[in-house]
Amino acid sequence: MLAPKKIRYRKMMKGNRKGLAWTGCNVDFGEYGLIALEDAFITSRQIEAARIAITRHMKRVGKVWIRIFPDKPITSKPAETRMGKGKGAPEYWVAVVRPGRVLFEVEGVDPATAKEAMRLAAHKLPIRTKLVAREGVEL
Repeated sequence: MLAPKKIRYRKMMKGNRKGLAWTGCNVDFGEYGLIALEDAFITSRQIEAARIAITRHMKRVGKVWIRIFPDKPITSKPAETRMGKGKGAPEYWVAVVRPGRVLFEVEGVDPATAKEAMRLAAHKLPIRTKLVAREGVEL
């Protein structure tokens, strides 16, 4: 699963997910892309599950790009612990996704295969998504 090798600070504040994505909104590498329509924290497990679904359906033909990276630690305290005594330990990593962000890109497969692969990947994610094609490429 994806996780940063090295980070400056172990724990991070929640932040907010308001607004639209202002980077990573175009299909830059592949021919087809999966775009987020909602905001969410997408875990490294969900990203990995979607990647596996895409590569299995494409039968390892073509190329897949993962355009998001889980670089935000989410902490939690143990169950049945009293309040206080500081913030919990980092449990897992998430990628902060805003509407309009390209999550995955594929190329080297026909449109029907790409459409089905992205549909399978979308079922692994906690948000609504949309399949788009690069300019000049038919869906």
